[in-house]
Amino acid sequence: MSLATYLPSTGGRPAPGAIVGHGSEKFPIGWLLGSSAARNWSGVAAERWFHPAGDLPAFVPVYTEVALLVRGPSTVTRRAAGSYQRTKAVPGTVWLCPAGVREDFISVSADIAEVLHLYLPAEPFAALARDYGSRGFGAASLRYEAGFRDPLLQAIAAATLSELQAETSTGRLLAKALACSLAVRLLQNHSDIPLHLPPRGAETALDPRRLQRVLEFVEAHLESDISVEDLASTAALSRFHFTRAFKAATGKTPRQHVSERRLQLAKSLLAGGDRSLMEIALASNFSSQANFARAFRRSTGVTPGKYRAKAAADAKRPIAAQHGGRKQ
Repeated sequence: MSLATYLPSTGGRPAPGAIVGHGSEKFPIGWLLGSSAARNWSGVAAERWFHPAGDLPAFVPVYTEVALLVRGPSTVTRRAAGSYQRTKAVPGTVWLCPAGVREDFISVSADIAEVLHLYLPAEPFAALARDYGSRGFGAASLRYEAGFRDPLLQAIAAATLSELQAETSTGRLLAKALACSLAVRLLQNHSDIPLHLPPRGAETALDPRRLQRVLEFVEAHLESDISVEDLASTAALSRFHFTRAFKAATGKTPRQHVSERRLQLAKSLLAGGDRSLMEIALASNFSSQANFARAFRRSTGVTPGKYRAKAAADAKRPIAAQHGGRKQ
């Protein structure tokens, strides 16, 4: 198939301050299937690419890049920092290139239907360094590696792909959590610096006073962008320890809690009938009305429009009829 049939896609206009991937600067040939550019993710960026057979020029990455093959086997050859790597890649194969490591070339033997590229800036590594008091945590400690498999990285990739294909109200919060998990895994298994995590089960639940502050903060900012850092700061804990303490106290991750509260907000706004669907989508933290409608239907089984119509009809019914004919 001719390369001319593969038209580049922007994946949406980048949101102000969002992290964007290496894009066509690194991949001058190919087809961008999807991007997080318009999602305003701040801890990680993601791109889905079709890669045709051919050679890519030398490139120095700004971000640490993790690439995972999703569909289409191929043989990929690359060289950087004196390391020559030839990988017979199948779905699940992972490549890692730390930020600042010049790749002399990349050669793809056969068309690859889909590769997910994840880009990590310095911030997730810096956050871990603050949590653990180590200045060594960073891209410079990572190894240039290819052709390996990692179940956790596959799970992170699957969660990222799901969010790219079907936006949720807590996508930005999820992206932050995935960025932290990705940085931890890279430092844990692909770094020259050992990462010592606390033993499982050692987390202490968030005390009632701090938990109440966090819950009140969420309620007050449901229509705003809520980050893990905001919640951790409210609890006066590091991001790493806050996430575990919150789940120990509530049984939910911060993202799950915010997602549930935003769904309830959307239902309330729809029942009120004052705002347009686009306004409610933005208030629920979606980038578009279409993405909001899809997410709302997945959660409730009905579209926002039908939910609003039913709520309006219920409000007009006599009270006795709403309660099966029983007077209250």
